[in-house]
Amino acid sequence: MGSLLSQLGLECGGKAVKEEERHLRANDRELNLSYKYADNAIKTSKYNIFTFLPLNLFEQFQRLANAYFLFLLCLQSIPEVSSLPWYTTVVPLVLVLSMTMAKDGSDDMNRHRCDKQVNNRQVEVLVEGELQSEKWMDVQVGDIVKLENNQFVTADLLLLSSSEPLNLVYIETAELDGCVSVCCMHAFPEPFCPCVGEVRCEPPNNRLDKFTGTLTLKGETYSLDNERILLRGCTLRNTQWCFGLVVFGGPDTKLMQNCGRTTFKRTSIDRLMNVLVLSIFGFLMIMCLILAIGNGIWEYQEGSKFAAFLPKGVNAPFSAFLTFWSYVIILNTVVPISLYVSVEIIRLGNSFYINWDRKMYYPKNDTPAEARTTTLNEELGQIKYIFSDKTGTLTQNIMTFNKCSINGKSYGELLDFSGQRVEMNEKTEKVDFSWNNLADPKFCFHDNSLVEVVREGNPEVQAFFRLLALCHTVMPEEKKEGELYYQAQSPDEGALVTAARNFGFVFRSRTPESITVVEMGELVTYELLAVLDFNNVRKRMSVIVRSPEGKLTLYCKGADTIIFERLNPSCSNLTEVTTLHLNEFAGEGLRTLALAYKDIDPEYMEDWKLRHHVANTAMDEREEKLDALYEEIEKGLLLLGSTAVEDKLQDGVPQTIEQLSKADIKIWVLTGDKQETAENIGYSCNMLREEMNEVFIVSANTAEEVRKELQTARRKMTPDGTEEPTVKKSRSGLFCLQKTETVADEPVNGEYAMVINGHSLAFALEKDMEIELLRTACMCQTVICCRVTPLQKAQVVELVKKYKQAVTLAIGDGANDVSMIKAAHIGVGISGQEGMQAVLSSDYSFAQFRYLQRLLLVHGRWSYLRMCKFLRYFFYKNFTFTFVHFWYGFFCGFSAQTVFDEWFITLFNLVYTALPVLSLSLFDQDVNDWWSFQYPQLYTPGQLNQYFSKRAFVYTVLHSGYSSLVLFFIPWAAMYDTVRDDGKEIVDYQSFALLAQTCLLIAVSIQLGLDTHYWTAMNQFFLWGSLSVYFAVIFTMYSNGMFLTLTSSFPFIGTARNSLNQPNVWLTMLLTSVLCVLPVVAYRFLRILLWPTINDKVRYKVRQDKVLPPTPRRVQARRTSTRRSGYAFSHAQGYGDLVTSGKFLRRTPKSRPALFSQTDSPLAQTQPQFYRTISEREEPPLSP
Repeated sequence: MGSLLSQLGLECGGKAVKEEERHLRANDRELNLSYKYADNAIKTSKYNIFTFLPLNLFEQFQRLANAYFLFLLCLQSIPEVSSLPWYTTVVPLVLVLSMTMAKDGSDDMNRHRCDKQVNNRQVEVLVEGELQSEKWMDVQVGDIVKLENNQFVTADLLLLSSSEPLNLVYIETAELDGCVSVCCMHAFPEPFCPCVGEVRCEPPNNRLDKFTGTLTLKGETYSLDNERILLRGCTLRNTQWCFGLVVFGGPDTKLMQNCGRTTFKRTSIDRLMNVLVLSIFGFLMIMCLILAIGNGIWEYQEGSKFAAFLPKGVNAPFSAFLTFWSYVIILNTVVPISLYVSVEIIRLGNSFYINWDRKMYYPKNDTPAEARTTTLNEELGQIKYIFSDKTGTLTQNIMTFNKCSINGKSYGELLDFSGQRVEMNEKTEKVDFSWNNLADPKFCFHDNSLVEVVREGNPEVQAFFRLLALCHTVMPEEKKEGELYYQAQSPDEGALVTAARNFGFVFRSRTPESITVVEMGELVTYELLAVLDFNNVRKRMSVIVRSPEGKLTLYCKGADTIIFERLNPSCSNLTEVTTLHLNEFAGEGLRTLALAYKDIDPEYMEDWKLRHHVANTAMDEREEKLDALYEEIEKGLLLLGSTAVEDKLQDGVPQTIEQLSKADIKIWVLTGDKQETAENIGYSCNMLREEMNEVFIVSANTAEEVRKELQTARRKMTPDGTEEPTVKKSRSGLFCLQKTETVADEPVNGEYAMVINGHSLAFALEKDMEIELLRTACMCQTVICCRVTPLQKAQVVELVKKYKQAVTLAIGDGANDVSMIKAAHIGVGISGQEGMQAVLSSDYSFAQFRYLQRLLLVHGRWSYLRMCKFLRYFFYKNFTFTFVHFWYGFFCGFSAQTVFDEWFITLFNLVYTALPVLSLSLFDQDVNDWWSFQYPQLYTPGQLNQYFSKRAFVYTVLHSGYSSLVLFFIPWAAMYDTVRDDGKEIVDYQSFALLAQTCLLIAVSIQLGLDTHYWTAMNQFFLWGSLSVYFAVIFTMYSNGMFLTLTSSFPFIGTARNSLNQPNVWLTMLLTSVLCVLPVVAYRFLRILLWPTINDKVRYKVRQDKVLPPTPRRVQARRTSTRRSGYAFSHAQGYGDLVTSGKFLRRTPKSRPALFSQTDSPLAQTQPQFYRTISEREEPPLSP
């Protein structure tokens, strides 16, 4: 109960309490439970066995239509009012409620199953000095838990001790950020047991990168920061064991805090349907009121003639009152409950198409696409904005060493005998590294010339790879002789060190004072004198080493613009050639670094070291003094060359982005990566292009500067534009209670892009500047937000939703994307080797970003098109059906008599017209998937709501009104004073009812045929089958046998055989059908001839090109670039200090005893984590 109150933020007094500070004591459950902190159980389900039925029914009856049908059922239970049998409403209503209840129950059972699986995981908890195994759900704040290698982190833990030197642990953060890189976390310098320690820290929040608190132990106070916190969702790697103190549990953990608020997502068509249902209800009341007034007048004028036959005489007002409610029941078919049954079936069927689509199946991971919800399919056809994560979504987070430039010569290309470039693929012959026993077998390179010059002893080439083997912060691990595993803080470094390893310069081991390298088979140990660490300002890192011969050398790598400024003038010619190579590499989207070195005089080095020591121990301006010393020694460098590493995009990403852009979908990238990396990926994906007019960089540090940069960018794009935005205020929703503001799009000449960092975005998202941000961003073709927090991602999505009234989609793969995924109208999770948090919170999931174009351009567009056709046709046939009743009221004394047979009324929507319209809504397509990819512009009408809107609904009602006039008055005129061939009259009510209902069914069936673009065997079968069933049913129900069996239920004896054998009856059916269809055919002919839509044009082209041209073979486009380079290096500051301090060094575990007695772990033995390039097996070519 305490945990529940904690989750709700309540105390026993019932007042909401906001936690200001968390206070806990280690291993003191009694004290910690008194604070009523949340326990470690998580709950994502909505119902339990007791609340499911009432809560689900309550939710369903919140839907206006369901409440309306319940009201109708109550009316039908009143004999004086009821004009139709009760079962005509009960059966469909129960069917709808049961189907929805079954679907909701199934979804919630899956959530229960996931919760149970997580909550029942086992972990060892320290209780009274001994380790006991407990379930995750039973762990409390303040408990000390023990984690073992490859085990998930139970809760948000304060790291106390580990099996590693200096209490370091290695964790994988895939569940948090989608990255599979391994990070290092720090505990306290010396192991201790804080069994009586007290922690005071910040309250639960969603900041993944920030933690503040203090630990008080034995009178000493220790500061706590984010480096000492293990977050739930991480996995322990390469660490035998560790102990942690539970700080936040269950819903209070940062992982769950980032999951965002779960909202019930509804499509724009759903919201429109609610408004239309309310309007239809009002229209129904008006029709019933007109008929009730007519009944009152008729009873007053004509009813007195029949007073003698009535037991209580005539009371005109009371008769009108009863007639009003009788007509409410009769005319309820304007919103039949079968509409909602059909909608659920259509959505379910289109969801199955997504699940069954083999072209969205990823064989490498055996991962199919999955529609995790069935209620949002048509919304996929209306997306205007896509918000995408970068790492793990657009990229694979895998770096490969592709090319390099050494001493003015470029390596990595393959040329044929004519000097033409050879395209490389999986079948291209790879370099044989068998001569190197320590080579990584997964490393792939194709240019044999580089191996030849290395083995020949070329000094420049060997110096190049020697630099890569020495200048880094990578940690090696060698559990078996010759089996090296690299722990790289960034995949960039791992790729470069692995390349040096394969080309004969193998980084073998390191200590705080030395680096050991195997150079072409010879073991060489260098003395490490200094590490000049990387940071975002320096954009370079250097090491100073002493060779065994006593030679001092500084090796430096960094951004080419930074390195070139510090080169010796003698390198000018080499710099020009290398610059050409760098631009070529950048043009291919590769990430580049420049490499240089410098020999140092020993006497100068001694003097520099003394000054470095003084600067490093200074109390004031330490950073500035160190930067000045680094700047001094990193001058006069000699250029060696440059590297080109590919940040591997997922397959088909550039093509997918290009296709979506052609569909007028705007893509914004929201990433936590730094600016250079985000820009580089933008160019690789063709989101940023050289031909763009300008790419605006917004990186100011104050609110006013950010505003100025945004305004400057906007004025450049629209020099003649207005300073004030055009904001359209309106109301929407039921009863127009919801106020909306829409910022109008502004015309832009040219193509622009904007890159904004998280610090500037924080200012731009403030209330007084958010519209300025939105105006500027929406003018740009591409927007990239870098260094953003999960909360900022959600805020950007909410901003666009609020002021653009457009449908949004968010796609990501990590827990840091969950809030963005939940905030968008549609959330898509990328499943695979990364974390599953995004998938669990998403509406749709698949394994590769490229499948997004098929999800939207094919499944989404078809779903939207089918749903709109279904709604237009459904409203047409039901309004036509209802209007015939309305016209008949003027000829039956407004007596609430039905114009059709009661069985026809019952079966019209459930049998006669149900399956044909379902086949239309499940199988129809204007063009096939191939043409959908060829013309992405077909997607645009969905964004503009052209297929179904309030205007389309009004046209449908007018069309129904015309058809109902034809279907009532033509049969009425044809039957008036008509006789059979034998002279007998056939103007009875039953014959007229049969003719009218038959004409209605044939007319709506022809309309269905006109709306069908794609005929299948199922369409033919259901359409002709339904007509056949109708005639079979009427001949059966109107037979003598049925009349004699149940006389009161089947009164139309002999009507079918007496009427349908007359030629004038069939001619009347033909005439009504022609008159109903003729205006539709004429209008569509003129529209296609004079005002053709994009669909009409493409369908015409499809008819012209009967045979599909072969799918062109995809060749990666080689793009030219005028950018200086594609520099990007995802490295963080501070690892140089760790390397030189020795904290990273791996020692044998036996040197560190466990703090408490250990029991045998059931976990599998640890597998070493190492950097490697991953070459995917060949997949079938992507076919649209």
